[in-house]
Amino acid sequence: MKTNEIICVGEILWDSLPAGLFLGGAPFNVAHDLHRLGNKAGIISRVGRDFLGEEILRRLTRESIPTDLVQVDDKLPTGFVEVMVDEKGDPNYRICEPVAWDSIESGEKLLRIVKDAQALVFGTLACRNKISRETIYSLTKVAALRVLDINLRPGAGSREIVEVLLNAADIVKANSLELDTLRGWFGLPAGEREAAEELADRFSCRVVCVSHGADGGSLWHEGRWVHHPGFRVNVKNSVGAGDAFLAGLLTSFIQGKSDEEMIEMANLMGAYVATWTGATPEFGLKDLDAIRANINTR
Repeated sequence: MKTNEIICVGEILWDSLPAGLFLGGAPFNVAHDLHRLGNKAGIISRVGRDFLGEEILRRLTRESIPTDLVQVDDKLPTGFVEVMVDEKGDPNYRICEPVAWDSIESGEKLLRIVKDAQALVFGTLACRNKISRETIYSLTKVAALRVLDINLRPGAGSREIVEVLLNAADIVKANSLELDTLRGWFGLPAGEREAAEELADRFSCRVVCVSHGADGGSLWHEGRWVHHPGFRVNVKNSVGAGDAFLAGLLTSFIQGKSDEEMIEMANLMGAYVATWTGATPEFGLKDLDAIRANINTR
């Protein structure tokens, strides 16, 4: 039976920021923001049998995000990332390995749940280890709508892996620096619209979205191209802003919104999260009008 659930698969971890420990990992951040935007969202990941893993399960329960798809590893520790934030609020990461989310195991239960779900969100970072990579590959083969978050980090995300994931994707989200990397790998044109169109054509994608941080973002959707200049906000740090951008985009896409509404919502969510310390601020649908009223278009 088909459900309206959106399943995110990959890393769930603790971000060690100058202000303290914050729950994070791109797939979790997207699931959190999707849930806050009124979607039914789930997370497939793996934590260690340790205090930090137990705390993740408690936080998920508090957020009303199901924990039944989060595996517990008896040997590997819960994921942990040291985040250094520069004077502009831009983060640099030191990602520990090996950790529990490197060993997400597949199985009939996961395949059935993903096959019945509305969409599957996956990224490149969790594919750094063969076990999780093969699990993600298997899940993309049964998903109805496949959403790829290009999330390149040093030591993770080879050309070969990204090419497999692009071939599986219906919707692709990348930032402008990641698009530059894709240009080098796949010989894409210099122009952003032309590069997005070539990427979509080569890999049979319905949507290619490029985020520009403070400068907004652009959207290619089945031959149409729109741009949003972004919103003017006081940035605390940009950790999780790209994940919120994707959650806003996907929510609007599923709701059948126009291209202009999709890219505006994506930028609104990204800008809002950038005003917070940590990737997952508390908000709800009722807060969106207030958020919009307090964020100014460039």
